[in-house]
Amino acid sequence: MITPNRTSAEILDRAVTRKITITTAVGFIIVFVSWTIAFVSQGVAFSVAGIGAIHKANPTLWIINILPFLFAFLTSSILKRHQEKVNFLEEEILQRDQDINKNALFAKTIGEGDYKAPFKISDEDDVLGKSLLLMRDNLLENNNKEAEQSWITKGKEEVSFILRLHNNLEELTYDVLVKLIGYINIIQGALYLYDEEKQSLNNLATYAYNRKKHINQEFKIGQGLIGQCAYEQDIVYRTEIPDDYTSITSGILGDKKPKSIIIVPLITDEKLQGVIEFASLDDHIPDLTIRFLREIGEIIARTVFNLRVNQKTELLLMEAQQMTQELKENEEELRQNAEEMRATHEELEKSNFQLEAKIQEVENAQKRLHSLLENASEIISIYSSSQKLTFISPSVTKILGYTPHEMMNGKDIDRLTRKGEQEFTDMFQKLLDSPRVPVSIQYTFMKKDGTKIFLEVTGRNLLDDSAINGIILNSQDITERKRAEKEERMRSKMQALSENSPDMIMRLNTAGQFFYANPMVVEYLDIPIKDLINQTLNSVNLNGALASFLKDTIKVIKTSKSKIEHDLTFSSKMGETIMHISAIPEFNENELETILFVGHDITEAKRIELEIQDKNRKITESINYAQRIQTSILPNNRIIRQYLPKSFIYYKPRDVVSGDFPWFFVKENFIYIAAVDCTGHGVPGALLSFIGYFILNNVVDHDVTYTAGKILDLLHYGVRKTLKQDRPDADARDGMDIALCKIDLKHKLLHYSGAHRPLYLIREGELQQFKGDRKAIGGIPHPKREEKDFNNYSIEIKQGDKIFFFSDGLTDQIGGEDTRKYGPPRVREMIINNQGFTMPQFNELFSKDFEGYMGENKQIDDVLLIGIEF
Repeated sequence: MITPNRTSAEILDRAVTRKITITTAVGFIIVFVSWTIAFVSQGVAFSVAGIGAIHKANPTLWIINILPFLFAFLTSSILKRHQEKVNFLEEEILQRDQDINKNALFAKTIGEGDYKAPFKISDEDDVLGKSLLLMRDNLLENNNKEAEQSWITKGKEEVSFILRLHNNLEELTYDVLVKLIGYINIIQGALYLYDEEKQSLNNLATYAYNRKKHINQEFKIGQGLIGQCAYEQDIVYRTEIPDDYTSITSGILGDKKPKSIIIVPLITDEKLQGVIEFASLDDHIPDLTIRFLREIGEIIARTVFNLRVNQKTELLLMEAQQMTQELKENEEELRQNAEEMRATHEELEKSNFQLEAKIQEVENAQKRLHSLLENASEIISIYSSSQKLTFISPSVTKILGYTPHEMMNGKDIDRLTRKGEQEFTDMFQKLLDSPRVPVSIQYTFMKKDGTKIFLEVTGRNLLDDSAINGIILNSQDITERKRAEKEERMRSKMQALSENSPDMIMRLNTAGQFFYANPMVVEYLDIPIKDLINQTLNSVNLNGALASFLKDTIKVIKTSKSKIEHDLTFSSKMGETIMHISAIPEFNENELETILFVGHDITEAKRIELEIQDKNRKITESINYAQRIQTSILPNNRIIRQYLPKSFIYYKPRDVVSGDFPWFFVKENFIYIAAVDCTGHGVPGALLSFIGYFILNNVVDHDVTYTAGKILDLLHYGVRKTLKQDRPDADARDGMDIALCKIDLKHKLLHYSGAHRPLYLIREGELQQFKGDRKAIGGIPHPKREEKDFNNYSIEIKQGDKIFFFSDGLTDQIGGEDTRKYGPPRVREMIINNQGFTMPQFNELFSKDFEGYMGENKQIDDVLLIGIEF
């Protein structure tokens, strides 16, 4: 029997023991039954010897004998695993109970108002714990907000209590200042009241370092930070305090320089009553304090306003009481003049009423004046006699984009042109020389957004006027007026030009009604102008093609709002007429008003154009034919590669036919190849190329022993003779430049000679340059200078040598980022940097580089480059 005080673990242990005992007993029963069956079936008597006999006859019994122990072991293992699972679940339930209890305790703590109690969630699955933490944080945030609002409310109540105690402004301002300094924990403060008559702020109370300060200071509106706060009617908060601030700007004197300062305007019903200033030794004034000061400022301002009104009332009352006392002392006289006094009293009341009305009127007038100045279409500024800006109306922000503060810091002069600055100075001098005489000037001014506008400025010298005490300037934006005047001048000029124009000009509105027609309309359409004006397209007998064009164009422009140009053929008084008509939309305040049609007679121009096109076609056919002829004499690249397999020719004529041409000739064991650049390009260059081609063929075919230099000498004299440049009356200076190679592959020898053209040889990583002679092939000889023969370079050819020669069209091409010539250095650099390239690769390299360098620039000459590898 299990007693109630036994633990669940003891109960489970006894149950396990019982189950193990039962399974062990079952195992022994099975063993006993097996032995019994064996004894009976074998007829053996039960004894120790009999037990041995049955086991010998049936070995399976040995396995059955271990069943009790096997059952006990298996039962124990199964029950042990079951027990471990039960223990794990109990621990899990226990942990859950603990979490629930902990969460409940934390919820209770929060409910009691302790929002800072520590709490840690057990694991990421504790959703309730996370929710409680979030709830705690939200409650804490709301509690802080309520505390802040409560602090502000408490401060306002304490200050309001002081405000209700006093009727004297000096006592009130001092007590309020002391209370605020203590409440917001600030070391010093000052309170200034606004004097409307003097337009200034006067220090009424100062308190610093726990004692009263007696300081009399006065600030004008806009002067220092106090005046700036009053002018802008907004809080001024500074944490960077200049060294001289306490003695110059703020008016707060203390034993130690403050690190932060806040100035709060006292405003009620949008009317300034004063300014209150606080300084702190801390680097930062809390936002809550600033918020509190902003709210309390309006309360103080309202009280100050009410006290001022009460003081005025008390003053009037005192005056009335004094008059009553005088009346009592002179009772007899007063009785005699009772009627007069009643009338006086009534007049006094009436005067008081009028005075209050006047005060209200002045206040309204000030508001209206400020609104008018801010929204005025002109800028009012006042300058001192030294040309320093002392006042500028708020409208400057709307007109010029600059604030009054920026203008007073020098933008009034900085944004003028040099001419405008001089005119401005001259105007000041005239105003100083002639007081009361207005002076007007016009100049350009750069607005803050970079826009240039025209200003018309009228100045008056009012230095002797105590209300102004300066030179007053009225500035007005006249940009639109200038534009309108310019448009009017242009319209007048256009009217005069239109009347005398050879073009046909008409102006129609969007409904097709004629507003204007110049005299040429009569010449072409044979319709009097008076019969056109105010008529519509449908009511005037116009040529069908012209009328249809005008109607269709009006429809299109009404939709597109853009200019249209068209060539129209129609029958006119002058016969078949081709006219280029421009339809120009005209707008008034961004609205399409009229369309101006300008027709220019291009009949003769079209006829000439057709003739030119016909001539150009014939010239083009001739040039194309010349190209076929020139192409037929140029060497075939396939034949050149039979003799020089590792070679390339980059050939890019500027025009259809070219003055540059590659020349190739083979005789016996010699290969001749040259890059020839004739004077000029196109057709003239091509004609010279024929002369050079045939003379070269004749020279090298005559004698194979000629060197490259000798060949050029003979070419030189042959060209002169052909062009008759050897005569005394010769004036043709045409000729050609050339780079000529004579190659002997059998003996590994290269002869080179050049006229103004070099040859580059790249060998074993080094580039050698063989310069051509500084004279051309052909040309008129100098009468007093003996000509020298062309130099001949003899170069031994080695395997792997690469040579390059080219015309000046390659190096003279303009292009690149700096718009400079391609230049020989670039050619040499490309050869050296890519010396491992094959000839086809060099061909592709120079082709792409030249095209890229030339870019959008026009090709200036024919281009020819030849490369050979041995």
